[in-house]
Amino acid sequence: MEITKTIKYVGVDDLDIDLFESQYVVPEGMAYNSYIILDEKVAIMDTADARKRVEWWANVENVLAGRTPDYLVVQHVEPDHASLVAEVLEKYPALKVVATAKAVQMMPQFFPAADFAERTIAVKEGDTLPLGSHTLQFFTAPMVHWPEVMVCYEQSEKVLFSADGFGKFGALCNGGSWECEARRYYFNICGKYGLQVQALLKKAATLDINIICPLHGPVLTENLGHYIALYDTWSKYEPETEGVFVAYASIHGGTAVAANRLAEMLREKGAKKVVVTDLSRCDMAEAVEDAFRYSHMVVCAASYDADVFPPMHDFLHHLKIKNFQNRKVAIMENGSWAPTAGRVMRGMLESMKNIEIVEPMVTIRSRMNDGDAPAMEQLASNLLA
Repeated sequence: MEITKTIKYVGVDDLDIDLFESQYVVPEGMAYNSYIILDEKVAIMDTADARKRVEWWANVENVLAGRTPDYLVVQHVEPDHASLVAEVLEKYPALKVVATAKAVQMMPQFFPAADFAERTIAVKEGDTLPLGSHTLQFFTAPMVHWPEVMVCYEQSEKVLFSADGFGKFGALCNGGSWECEARRYYFNICGKYGLQVQALLKKAATLDINIICPLHGPVLTENLGHYIALYDTWSKYEPETEGVFVAYASIHGGTAVAANRLAEMLREKGAKKVVVTDLSRCDMAEAVEDAFRYSHMVVCAASYDADVFPPMHDFLHHLKIKNFQNRKVAIMENGSWAPTAGRVMRGMLESMKNIEIVEPMVTIRSRMNDGDAPAMEQLASNLLA
């Protein structure tokens, strides 16, 4: 694939992977993006996951066409991007690795047998690397989403190599909407680090960018303002869509019935959009994505072992570690003899930042009955007020 006449794509699709980072389902596969800049000096921009070493090396050698690269730029040392660093060093003895000082420090942890002595160039904020007619400028991006990350701006062709920023789940050959899988990717991979993403966006705003080349997902060449605006919204923890996300965890179906009835009440009262998810069966990463996407949330769960049914506990734990904040949340619990789910859910939500818990908390006893309807109606009205 040609990014420009002198910048070539050498990444690979992985259609065999089932779980990215051993936790995120990727039914459409994954792309490990890598690029080569051809100039007086040649720079390889990141490598790939070792799962696809054969394909990656074939792409690299095809583009190099016998040339010897001068630099390997490592924006991020996570193995899905940097597994082949030691192999590149071995194949090209004169090549130098360009990375942040933190990355230079971390690489021997991943490649203890490799000799990095005199083979690295540690760059800092604003440093440049001339390649001929191309010049790379480096900007640190700590905790987006590891501490050693940087992004690179190629000045002559106005290309931003954005590391994990603007990435998405899915192999390139499968295409698909950018927003859905980029949102799921962002909130689950980078969601905790909104402040750091905001800092990086401020740096990017000073650059004239024509093309964004991420380490996952498609190269972005049009309507860049749309993608940047979404990243701005996401990293500010602002709702993207006006609506209510109803997440329930039901053992024997009683909580599920109540959650779906509450969703109907919300629709009847004019909620613009209501999305209902069964936490026992859904993709947890998608549930996290929806919680961040919508302006309001309802959590409904059964009591379990004097606590809360584990799928709900897992969900709220995921929201906590991803820095969930700035939302209105309603609570509905179920308990046959000693309801505890509401107390546990409230405690977990109150540990998060700027969460407004809407009253009243509704308690269902085993199965919803007509007597529960007034409290549920009141909760729906208060949530939308």
